[in-house]
Amino acid sequence: MIGPSADFTFQSLKRQLEVTLNAGYRFLRCRDYAERMNRSICDPTIVFRIDVDFSMKRAETLAEIFDDLGIHGTFFIRLHAPEYNPFSFDNYRILARIRDAGHEIGYHSEVIDQAHIWGEDAEACLRRDLDVLSRMIGVEIVGAASHGANTGHNNLDFWANRRPEEFGLLYEGYDRTERFGLFHHSLYLSESNWTYWKAYKNGSVLTEDRRNLAEHVEDNPQLIYLLIHPDTWYHRHIYE
Repeated sequence: MIGPSADFTFQSLKRQLEVTLNAGYRFLRCRDYAERMNRSICDPTIVFRIDVDFSMKRAETLAEIFDDLGIHGTFFIRLHAPEYNPFSFDNYRILARIRDAGHEIGYHSEVIDQAHIWGEDAEACLRRDLDVLSRMIGVEIVGAASHGANTGHNNLDFWANRRPEEFGLLYEGYDRTERFGLFHHSLYLSESNWTYWKAYKNGSVLTEDRRNLAEHVEDNPQLIYLLIHPDTWYHRHIYE
């Protein structure tokens, strides 16, 4: 196993982001990358994605860290999570605060789950959700990323025979098209295993490589696709 790092405090995350900035990396939102695909990526670059699975409050803490460091990312928001209502009084305040700070808002899609649970058409669910989220925050949603839950369905299957532009989108988070294709042309890092990091190189898993972001930056990869989740990070312990 490569790498001992398993510190998921907010302080640790901020230190790791500072390491990447000091190493000369620039941060792009997913939208920025999708819009620049016809241009070469010359500088060391991190495309920064944040999937808000369970907690808007922790998402706000992340946004405060990013603002302190002057970096931006894409926050993908669920609309039907039992864990949070993005349009509750305080969560909408947080969502607007994230938007106004210059971060991109994307849709964390669960359309296969919706179609099975509600007996509705998945395409209709996606179009409606994109419209609702866009209208609520007053900004056009141009990106989606499929959410994985405990339903037994893979929401990414929706995109097997469909393209993002059919739904007015620039990209989907694991899109293979030439316009995005980021997962398959980068070093992909995520802490989605909750207690350790995982890494993929050009779409292939780096078995048992559990190094964190700062440790990978020591190798100077040119392009990093970084996915983090607010729910993984904490001040003192995961159950706070």
